[in-house]
Amino acid sequence: MSAPRTPLPERLQARLFLHGLGLIVAAVVVGWAWFFQLLGEIVLWPIPGHIDVQIPGDSRAWRMAHMEGITQGLLLMALAFGGRFMLHTERAQRWLFRCALITAWGFALPAMLHPLFGTRGLAFGGGPFAAGLANDALYLFGWPPVVCVHVMLALSIVGIVRFLRAR
Repeated sequence: MSAPRTPLPERLQARLFLHGLGLIVAAVVVGWAWFFQLLGEIVLWPIPGHIDVQIPGDSRAWRMAHMEGITQGLLLMALAFGGRFMLHTERAQRWLFRCALITAWGFALPAMLHPLFGTRGLAFGGGPFAAGLANDALYLFGWPPVVCVHVMLALSIVGIVRFLRAR
């Protein structure tokens, strides 16, 4: 006899949504850093005064960091809401939840560090970009989410197909 298949429990849905909000908050913080990096100073008119700052990185890297946090946060929120349409065993639910978190945070955090280190992390040894320890560490840090995104997507599709077949 096979284990019962049920929708994602509300508690897991709420936890996914909370992590999604956490990524959105991180994207807002990165957005402020990007804003001040573009200006070269911290100035919030009508608050008087300004602080000269030199935040490293280029605007493309900061844009990527900002958008990665937003995208991954929205992905977790979508999975939270869509979880009620995915029929899985308890074990598969745990795999989906863990892979979703590893995917979201594992893609977003390195993207948020790349502008600070001037790296891209797309190839070990730098490839066409700057080489260095930071690049290689962030490249290796990216492998778990690369694997997990495929597991997460496959589990999501299988769970939704099961739901639709049951209806």
